[in-house]
Amino acid sequence: MATRGKSINLFLMDGEASGRIKCTLANWTGLAYKIPRIDLDRCKSREDLKQSGVYFLFGKSENSEKGIVYIGQAGARKNGEGILDRLKEHKRNSKKDYWTEAIVFTTSNNSFGPTEISYLENRFCNLAKQANRYEVKNENDPTMGNITEEKESEMEEFIDYAKVVMGTLGHKVFEPYAKSNVDNQNDISYDTDENNTILYLKRKVKEFGEVQATGMQTSDGFVVFSGSHISTEDDNTVPQVLKERKKTVKLDENGNLIDNMPFSSPSYAAMFVIGKSANGLVSWKDENGKTLKDLELNK
Repeated sequence: MATRGKSINLFLMDGEASGRIKCTLANWTGLAYKIPRIDLDRCKSREDLKQSGVYFLFGKSENSEKGIVYIGQAGARKNGEGILDRLKEHKRNSKKDYWTEAIVFTTSNNSFGPTEISYLENRFCNLAKQANRYEVKNENDPTMGNITEEKESEMEEFIDYAKVVMGTLGHKVFEPYAKSNVDNQNDISYDTDENNTILYLKRKVKEFGEVQATGMQTSDGFVVFSGSHISTEDDNTVPQVLKERKKTVKLDENGNLIDNMPFSSPSYAAMFVIGKSANGLVSWKDENGKTLKDLELNK
């Protein structure tokens, strides 16, 4: 069944896209805010930010290409400042100085209790870890708590809407680079559609051996899939940024990628795999040997 369109309302609270944003979605009781860290003090008059809810703290890693996210919950407090007060505490915490903006989820009818926010915190945290786009900074797994099947169904519907809103606000924290179907550890396949084709790169590299990789062109660029066998050495034709990135890559005992790796272009992805200068448009091929260049020309 085709996915239906959705109507989302974004209110630029400060009159500019870089400022605070309030987000609502048709037929959804949820309410979301995107708040730059430097604008947190300007939210003290927002009554709906003094309610219970779940929040995300986003930042950039100094050591990797991944963004950083911390996911937490905030219950309503006696002083009435639930979410807002919790965010202020994080702003004062020197151990969480990495975050630059927060995204908050609450409700327009103040209906979240301890059960709801515990469930949402747990599910959001696990979804973010499964997607593996961001480095999740939560040290412990949040507790899901006890929830009825009726309430679980209601919360899962809330989560479905929250995923759409989160992506609209600029963070694909719940979306994996490519959806995988795993039957066992040695049998991983990837979901594709008519616009996404699994591509392959196989080449013998002097003084290293054979590299074999699979990947896909996506809306974010090019992704090299986990399980790809890559060269661990780079020659002087490889850009320094790729050399630095390879120093931090996670490999298993056989030299295969543990995580999916995103790149800005097919050529950067190919150079990362081969360890030498490469043209990604001709290096990556489908199962029939047709190059990515030919595939794009025929679309």
